[in-house]
Amino acid sequence: MAVSIRLRREGALNRPYYKVVVADSRSPRDGKFIEIIGTYDPKKPGHNSMLKIDRAEYWIARGAQPSDTVRSLIKKNKKQAAKAPATAETSTTAPEAPAL
Repeated sequence: MAVSIRLRREGALNRPYYKVVVADSRSPRDGKFIEIIGTYDPKKPGHNSMLKIDRAEYWIARGAQPSDTVRSLIKKNKKQAAKAPATAETSTTAPEAPAL
């Protein structure tokens, strides 16, 4: 079974919304799928996708072929995931109260 990671279209007319799915490559675009691993909203400004990077890497390691768009979404989400912990470490938090 040839597996691909691709976008499944949802939403309304002129308001597309996509789910990133793992599916058999012979299935129709909006047909049966194996697993949902993320979402993508092209109309939303800024950070417009959410992706489970670990699940995407799991399926790619097992031979799944990501589409060109999904490949770029994975790349963008990896960059943001690498940037997020660095930002979280440098954020200011309230000082802890001394122990009594």
